[in-house]
Amino acid sequence: MKPRLAILTEIIAPYRIPVFNALAARGDIDLHVVFLSENDSSLRQWHVDTQGIRFSYEVLAALRLRPAGYNLLLNRGVSAALRRAAPQAILCGGYSYLASWSAAFWARRHRVPLLLWSESTAHDARSLHAPVEFLKRRFRGLCSAFLAAGQSSRDYLLSLEVPPSKIFIAPNAVDVDFFSSIAGQARASADAVRAKFHLPQRYFLYVGRLVREKGIFDLLAAYASLDDAARANTGLVFVGDGPDRAELQQQASHFASIRFTGFLQKEDTPQLYALADALVLPTHSDPWGLVVNEAMACSLPAVVSSVAGCAADLVIEGGTGFQFRPRDVETLAALLRRWIEQPDLRASMGRQSFQHIQNYTPSKWAEGAAAAVRAFAEAGL
Repeated sequence: MKPRLAILTEIIAPYRIPVFNALAARGDIDLHVVFLSENDSSLRQWHVDTQGIRFSYEVLAALRLRPAGYNLLLNRGVSAALRRAAPQAILCGGYSYLASWSAAFWARRHRVPLLLWSESTAHDARSLHAPVEFLKRRFRGLCSAFLAAGQSSRDYLLSLEVPPSKIFIAPNAVDVDFFSSIAGQARASADAVRAKFHLPQRYFLYVGRLVREKGIFDLLAAYASLDDAARANTGLVFVGDGPDRAELQQQASHFASIRFTGFLQKEDTPQLYALADALVLPTHSDPWGLVVNEAMACSLPAVVSSVAGCAADLVIEGGTGFQFRPRDVETLAALLRRWIEQPDLRASMGRQSFQHIQNYTPSKWAEGAAAAVRAFAEAGL
């Protein structure tokens, strides 16, 4: 008999649907997903496309508040949803939601194993705050097993003395086929894509929220430090939106080679990955960085801050990209300069990137998740 799994996760995110579809398609897990909210339009402008969902799901009634800048999501019906689902295991996509705590206590009362989908790493900026660490420890104590997003999150769990037997790797993934297919089409019509998005002939690419903690001003400073000839050779394109966009655009207004596209949907970003020279993710703190997965699925190498959770798994130094210390503008500038001077890097490292990302597909995530569920749903608490 297939074990019944209930997943609690925040929103119907386009990058989560493929991994849940892959888990449901395996046939050895009976999956039901409980979304705590349909979307968070104040932070994300994704189109919510439910047509591609191939698993059982529901969306709870929710009230979202932002007291003092914090994201507070209040839900009704968590216990009722779990009672209807009658799971043999529950997977929570984080500990910071009140619904996750409700699910944890429900699991304890009904003797159902609770699994935590953990993306935290030792570099997570939030780990510096004692209240956050207390909540993490308390929630971990309620968990039977853990799904680590990659090597850095696994190492972090081990440092917290979580037994290795309770840790399963379910590598963070995107729909590689989707991104590679659109990228191939974009390369076949490169001139039209450049005209559509007003792209330079060559360019570095940033994709993500335009907030200071993502290192966007470091990237601007590194690019500004290049000489005029280098900037004329290779532009810089920012894809995304956020509260610091206006300030960033004001500081970038001196450079004709810098473009801002605003927020783009998932159907558009592969077109920009396809024609870029490299993705740059200069983040100061990031549990993972799925834009690196997306870029590599489009055969694009990446220059990534070493504190990004994906760095240990995805960035093979000199193979799929390069790493640098966060806030190290001088080193980042040197890497950009090297890229401009060695245009052959894009093709050779792009091939390695595409090959490497085949290990980070939705089916690989589903394989790790299914292994954890089977092990603990069958054993119980």
